[in-house]
Amino acid sequence: MVTYIDAADAPLKNTGQVRLYGPEDFEGMRKAGQLTARCLDELAALVKPGVTTQEIDDFVFEFGEANGALPATLNYRGYTKSTCTSVNHVVCHGIPNDKPLRDGDIVNIDVTYILDGWHGDSSRMYPVGKIKRAAERLIEVTYESLLLGIAAAKPGNTTGDIGHAIQTYVEGERCSVVRDFCGHGVGRLFHDTPNILHYGRPGEGIELKPGMIFTIEPMVNLGRPHVKVLSDGWTAVTRDRSLSAQFEHAIGITPEGCEIFTTSPGGLDKPGMTPA
Repeated sequence: MVTYIDAADAPLKNTGQVRLYGPEDFEGMRKAGQLTARCLDELAALVKPGVTTQEIDDFVFEFGEANGALPATLNYRGYTKSTCTSVNHVVCHGIPNDKPLRDGDIVNIDVTYILDGWHGDSSRMYPVGKIKRAAERLIEVTYESLLLGIAAAKPGNTTGDIGHAIQTYVEGERCSVVRDFCGHGVGRLFHDTPNILHYGRPGEGIELKPGMIFTIEPMVNLGRPHVKVLSDGWTAVTRDRSLSAQFEHAIGITPEGCEIFTTSPGGLDKPGMTPA
């Protein structure tokens, strides 16, 4: 049985209760979310053949430092980097390193900044140079599935409605939804209740209520949905080595629907967009 609690009355730990946040909390999430979105916008010009994912990680740390924020992943459960950079068949949690990106690669960059105690969590896909049509299509399908999931996020619907919207579309496009990872509550905590599955049935899961804040972050594979985690304990890859893509937004449920906290101020959310 899921219970809901006013966020102001909840301890700063995951208790399994769903926090309901107020207008001031939403404002905190807007500021954190927009800082993350600005960073992701800046990265659009940096991602190109020859750039290393470690250079991307350094940029994320320095951008946060210059804006009074810390990367939430840095030293999180032993993770030593400021971002996750997942290239090609890496599903999520790819660790930045000194290997240069190559023409034709695709990379997901996942950034979460902590600003004034609030977590702005978002990720986007970036093409490296000229990519193949199959990779382009995968990115488009993944982005569209995120938008469909967000459209289902409104009061009276359930978490299952979000998952169903994503799964139905993705599988109709002959791709697959990763089931090993999910979206999550976010706010004062990096990871909180509820879990947001990217597959499911209409009406299942928990009811969405105004004040809930969480991420929607579908991971979509060109091949089968199965993944494995490498020996580093973080990097998740597709078992069949097919390409994988992911987009993520942090949202808050409002009386009318939902608010996206991590929209691109430069209009660069959509795949294929480049800085002017």
